[in-house]
Amino acid sequence: MTTCAPDLQPAVEWFEAEGWVPRQFQIETWQAYAEGRDGLVVSPTGSGKTNAVAVGPMLARLAEMHETGRPDDPDPIQVLWVTPLRALAADTTRSIRRAIEALGIPWTVEQRTGDTSSSVKSRQKKRLPSVLVTTPESLALLLTWQQTFAQIAGVRAVICDEWHELLGSKRGSMLELTLARVRSIAPAARVWGLSATIGNIDLAAEVLGGPTRPRPVVVRDCTPKQIEVETICPDSIERYPWAGHLGTRLLGPVAERIHEARSTLVFTNTRAQAEIWYRELMRTDSSLVGRIALHHGSLERTIRERVEAMLVEGKLQAVVCTSSLDLGVDFEPVDQVIQIGSPKGVARMIQRAGRSGHQPGAVSRIVCVPTNAFELIEFAAVRDLIDAGAIESRHPIDKPLDILVQHLVTASMAGRGFDRSALHEEVRSTWAFRNITEEEWDWAMSFVEGGGAALAAYPDFSRIRLRDDLFGVSTPAIAKRHRMNIGTITSDQAVQVCYLSGRVLGTIEESFITRLRHGDRFVFAGRVLEFDRLRQMRAFVKRSSRRRGAIPRWNGGKMPLSTRLADAVLARLSPESKLPLGKEMEAMAPILETQVRDSRLPDPDTTLIEQAQVRDRHHVFIYAFAGRLANEGIGALLSLRIARVAPRSVVAVVNDYGIKLTSEHEFDFDEKAWGTLLSPDRLVEDLVEAGNTVEFARRGFRSIARIAGLIQQGFPGGRQSGRQFQASSEMFYEVFAEHDPGNLLLQQAHREVLENELECARIQEALDRIALTRPVLQRTERISPLAFPLYAESIRATTVSTEQWADRVRRLARAHEEASRP
Repeated sequence: MTTCAPDLQPAVEWFEAEGWVPRQFQIETWQAYAEGRDGLVVSPTGSGKTNAVAVGPMLARLAEMHETGRPDDPDPIQVLWVTPLRALAADTTRSIRRAIEALGIPWTVEQRTGDTSSSVKSRQKKRLPSVLVTTPESLALLLTWQQTFAQIAGVRAVICDEWHELLGSKRGSMLELTLARVRSIAPAARVWGLSATIGNIDLAAEVLGGPTRPRPVVVRDCTPKQIEVETICPDSIERYPWAGHLGTRLLGPVAERIHEARSTLVFTNTRAQAEIWYRELMRTDSSLVGRIALHHGSLERTIRERVEAMLVEGKLQAVVCTSSLDLGVDFEPVDQVIQIGSPKGVARMIQRAGRSGHQPGAVSRIVCVPTNAFELIEFAAVRDLIDAGAIESRHPIDKPLDILVQHLVTASMAGRGFDRSALHEEVRSTWAFRNITEEEWDWAMSFVEGGGAALAAYPDFSRIRLRDDLFGVSTPAIAKRHRMNIGTITSDQAVQVCYLSGRVLGTIEESFITRLRHGDRFVFAGRVLEFDRLRQMRAFVKRSSRRRGAIPRWNGGKMPLSTRLADAVLARLSPESKLPLGKEMEAMAPILETQVRDSRLPDPDTTLIEQAQVRDRHHVFIYAFAGRLANEGIGALLSLRIARVAPRSVVAVVNDYGIKLTSEHEFDFDEKAWGTLLSPDRLVEDLVEAGNTVEFARRGFRSIARIAGLIQQGFPGGRQSGRQFQASSEMFYEVFAEHDPGNLLLQQAHREVLENELECARIQEALDRIALTRPVLQRTERISPLAFPLYAESIRATTVSTEQWADRVRRLARAHEEASRP
């Protein structure tokens, strides 16, 4: 790589021609790249991160051209641009091509993702473009082909876009290993990342660079980003609210806001919620028909692309969407963003708000719409955190051995294979595997070479073989199967939804569609559809004349409150709070006054425990403010510990704020006893016993088995059903448990249960915090407003009545209102 210092003037002149002014962080990035540094650019969405990183390699090439002259033919592969979302690839390609043309660089730009046609992929095997925009999975796949493997030796820069999205995921760990491969092939390549602001950006940079290279320089955009958070408050709220009680009551104000703006993104937290709001907005205001659209990840790609194109062209007034439009679709800044329901985290709110004012120096505005009363407090708390610059951190995964097993097979497939000791050092150069032990490395090698103790008799699990001191893939069939299953994304089996004519609308999870019978109706893609039949993972449907239908429930909708936001909510609820009220807290005043009269308000220095009796059932409400998933673990923990003290049946129900315990027997514990029950001592041992981790691990082994190559999602046209997939993974789990109990994938499965399913670290943090507070036991005559959402949720879980759940809860809320009047 030439070390001549590039002249920044060509970039400055291009910016001036576009009416732009280079920002300080962009100039710093270009200079750091010229110095040969790796780096991480940290800047809000819409601030110019792409040009900050893309232009550096171009300026270096211009400097070379000035010394050596301009070549007649386009350069071979120079830059690998890795994006976590295929939807980002097209927009990134356009931005890079624009810069190349403006600066006169002899480069070509192409994409390679799962959406790229087979003819283009075949052509790219022979010659890669100068700049390749790809995904982590497609890049790993490229490294299995000898033709592209050799070409990558000429790469000068690897750019990891949206690094914060990859950090803390197995996709990020896989990309770390892939980056290490690229560095070994192209040692002169510089690695740069682009990231939104997160709480631990310095660690994010270290993970990107790896432990064996100089720490990447962190270039920050220090320009203040103004974000305005406004909340639409309902005219009245029940003093005993429950989750979802506001529902779509604020449809009218939302429709008015849409009419007031030229363009609006209406964000929801789940695909089911997006379907509901899209349908109901059109039902509420018929003038919006044809002027709003729906966008979420389960819709067919052509439908999503059409919506995105109409958004870019200004043909839509609003799009109801999920996180599918959080990132990257390159359209002019929308006038406003509307958030339906609490975002549950600060970073998500900032990301979505940034879709308005999507340019340097512009104010980003977001309008918040609560779906239940307590979300008003969450909106106020989010504003507090944004003003304070307090954003959640993301933590990298440590030693995911299923990823390593997959990578070993990938590394064996190009060229003559890999040298064991050289690859060992290469793997240890990643942050994820910096601490891998000799025993773990030997186990992983043995597992892919012979299948381990349990699978040694089966040739299909002998995936690599030693030939002339190098490990290569065992057979062409194993190589083909591996290429078809590279990656870490293990989604629930999806069923295509299509009309009888064959036109595809998108995908729905198999668990939902298999419950339907012929003639059943459901809402999808904004339409009421009538189910006809299910054939070969395709659900055939037709349009229904009815206006109502069931709303599919997709997995991934459980979005827990982040720790930072939970703490901010608790600070808002505290009677000692000195924070300005704002209209959200003013709207909540009647509820909070009722809470004080019925019980008391929680605060950071105490742990509020309410005890109430309803008919012959005894209830305890404990407000841990740990988020839904962690509260589930705490609920299971308390149920176990209570049963140890006095054998009884205890049922736990949770939400983001607390845990409700119910029993036929009175909870005869004082404050000291509750403090003992909530102790962090012996946490892991008790969680393992209380959480049925063996069953969790058995179910969760599906993902590990898929990533490690034990089971395959299949070839096109021959994919397994979800039931077959699960049965296969559970079979491997049982075989290992019986015949290979030391298998490290089993240990990983149990560790992931504690870390992911039971959120052990967050439970530990919550119980440590509770241990520093004073338990306060309040015996209440009725269910308090803070407890009512938990009580309503328990009715949903236990009712066997044909009566509508919502109607029953409303009647209970009215009874509480009447009983609480003086």
